[in-house]
Amino acid sequence: MDARLLAQLERIAAAGIQLLPTPELPRHFVFERAGCVVLVERRDNEFGGIGSPGALTERGFEALVERPSGPAFVFKGDERPATPEQAEAARALLRDLRQALN
Repeated sequence: MDARLLAQLERIAAAGIQLLPTPELPRHFVFERAGCVVLVERRDNEFGGIGSPGALTERGFEALVERPSGPAFVFKGDERPATPEQAEAARALLRDLRQALN
């Protein structure tokens, strides 16, 4: 493992972010904290593009979006409201993950 990847993994762990085992998603890593997730593209021996924050439920990935009525988790034409705390937790996960992977 190269030094850059090791440093990224250490920063991820220090931020309290977990890497979930998701063999059903062979093209993405799934990072989780406080019930929120962010998908990151798998690229050989490094991390690729970072996706939007959201939640992982029995229906799959539900992206966090901003609506005029407030934040919501969206999944294939359906949505459910997100509490302000859930929205902030998802945004914080994305922010901290971006910092850890840079």
